[in-house]
Amino acid sequence: MSDHKVPHAAGSIHDLVRKATHSPAIMTKAETIRLAEHVLKSGEHATEEEQAIARRAALDPDGVNAAEIQLLGKRAAAKK
Repeated sequence: MSDHKVPHAAGSIHDLVRKATHSPAIMTKAETIRLAEHVLKSGEHATEEEQAIARRAALDPDGVNAAEIQLLGKRAAAKK
C-alpha cells in the first residue's frame, strides 16, 4: 500500500515552480501570489502577457486558470 500525502505549501521557489508546472490546479492562493510576485520581481525576459498574468494573479489568485499558472511556473523555471 502506498502512502498518499496531502499536497502541502511549497517551501522553496524551486518546489513552487515544480508544483506550478506539474499540478497548477491544486496551488493555493498564497502559492499563486508568491509565484506571481516572483515573476514580477525577477521579471527579466517575461513577456508582456506573462507580466499581465502575474499582476492579475497577485491581485486576484482566483482569477487565473491552471494554464496561466503553468505559464508563470515555466517562466520562473527559465530564470534559474
